[in-house]
Amino acid sequence: MFRGNHPTRVDEKGRLKMPADYKREVDELYGPQFYITSLDGKRAKVYPLKSWEAIELSLQKLSPMDPVRRKFLDVTNYYGQMAEMDAQGRLLIPQLLRDSATVKGEVNVLGQQDHLEVVNAVLFEAELKGAGTVIELTESELASFAAKTMPQGL
Repeated sequence: MFRGNHPTRVDEKGRLKMPADYKREVDELYGPQFYITSLDGKRAKVYPLKSWEAIELSLQKLSPMDPVRRKFLDVTNYYGQMAEMDAQGRLLIPQLLRDSATVKGEVNVLGQQDHLEVVNAVLFEAELKGAGTVIELTESELASFAAKTMPQGL
């Protein structure tokens, strides 16, 4: 399971050096094949192929005519490309995604349980801070999270 934040860089050729903690997990559990995509053009989502294939299996449960399924596939295919980690532990981020998400130079690689997200470090910190000066969850966000995750009747 991927967790945590690992600041790193995307080099001038668009290659992400897989952080060592994540690389160990990838080597042990997943192998070198990845599907890299986005849902919004703001974050690069790096799925080990095994994780992406699980999403594809769940999509097969929906009708091919389902508009949500269709839009999801349109967006993830538009941004998406297969990638293979090289011997130095690097992945090439697709050019379209590097441009739209400004994923160049200093980035944060965030663990999202079954995949990684790559975000521009400066833009991400500004997004988290919002109008404030501290990165935090608000009281209402915490209450909403608790309501969605706590077992009923507690």
